[in-house]
Amino acid sequence: MNTAAKAGKVDYVNRFRPSQTEVDRRYSNVRKAMAEHGLDALVVSGNEYSGFEGAIRYLCGFHILHRYAYVVIPADGDPVAVFPKEATWVGDHSATFIDQREFPVFCGEWITEFLKGKRAKKVGVYGLEFIMNVRDYRKLAAGGFDLVDFDIPFDYARAQKSEEELISVRHSMAINKQGVLDVISAYKPGKTEAELMGVAENTFVRLGCARNTMDMVQMGPNGSLLPQMVFPNQRPLQDSDGMMYGLEVSGEGGHWVEYSRPMMPGGMDAITRDMMDAQQEFHALVRENMKAGRTAEEVHKLCMTPFVKRGYRSGHVCGHSIGMTMIEMPRIGEGFDFVLPENMVCSMHPHVMNEERTHSLYFQETYRVTATGGEPLSGTAIEVYEGGETELKPL
Repeated sequence: MNTAAKAGKVDYVNRFRPSQTEVDRRYSNVRKAMAEHGLDALVVSGNEYSGFEGAIRYLCGFHILHRYAYVVIPADGDPVAVFPKEATWVGDHSATFIDQREFPVFCGEWITEFLKGKRAKKVGVYGLEFIMNVRDYRKLAAGGFDLVDFDIPFDYARAQKSEEELISVRHSMAINKQGVLDVISAYKPGKTEAELMGVAENTFVRLGCARNTMDMVQMGPNGSLLPQMVFPNQRPLQDSDGMMYGLEVSGEGGHWVEYSRPMMPGGMDAITRDMMDAQQEFHALVRENMKAGRTAEEVHKLCMTPFVKRGYRSGHVCGHSIGMTMIEMPRIGEGFDFVLPENMVCSMHPHVMNEERTHSLYFQETYRVTATGGEPLSGTAIEVYEGGETELKPL
């Protein structure tokens, strides 16, 4: 045992803890957005639902294990991390890199009184659409503040990733790729859908993702995929099946990525083959057109043309910004005039289907925005696998 361990001073904080320079950069960007919108304070919410914990980790370093937490940023003064008292010993609070930490019985009451003490009037809230605890919102809403939905401005402020963040992003991608490859390599007819998913989960937990995985499948008959995404079940797999294990993870540093490739052991039917051609064209267009200086809407319109000209429907937008929260704004879609900065990271995953909704094909890839186009962070080709392969196909 080393000296630190004997002294009870082992550092259990993960190796991706941000530098002070990186922390200062994050707060500078967020405070700039606050000033542009005339906020007196900002309340940032996170909870344990997979993918919704990232804003807290981004601003204070704490990884939510259970329940929820907040970071409150006054326009003047230092930020405060607020945790429910019942979760005092849930999670490693020593990972929190801002000094003031509060553990009230009811977070909403404490935050309301704190903001009143700061004479705050206009208060932004990140998390109003999906994340914030309803009990805490009711207290805040009754506090007499002018509450502003700050989900989009906050995400825009953190869209551009630093070189330090990109190290974490690439680490997550290496884990995601390994999980996908392990699933492909382990495929054998007769294994169940869930059994094969278990291979990926074993890889992800072993490599440090903890609970930060979001896994689903698409299945279909005779070399096709049905449109719906579902949980894997105990159905034995057949060589005639189409299979898509959709795997999204964040590694130890907390940055999410999305990467998946379908399997068609018996080959694709004609409709799926046509969708495959369109998917390959789409991702080639992303590599060409996801340039710094273009808007999210422009990229969407340029890249979706292979599906539009074939008459395929889109199950949802073709992509979105991604970071320490799984889905960040902007979406890569119509109505988003956000100008993409260099080193923004985007997940691109067109979920396309035919008009009859009998066929679908889905790929996930994570891209870095560069001055010349989108860099696919996996470095692998948009290809379908037969199952049993031991290597991913390079780009």
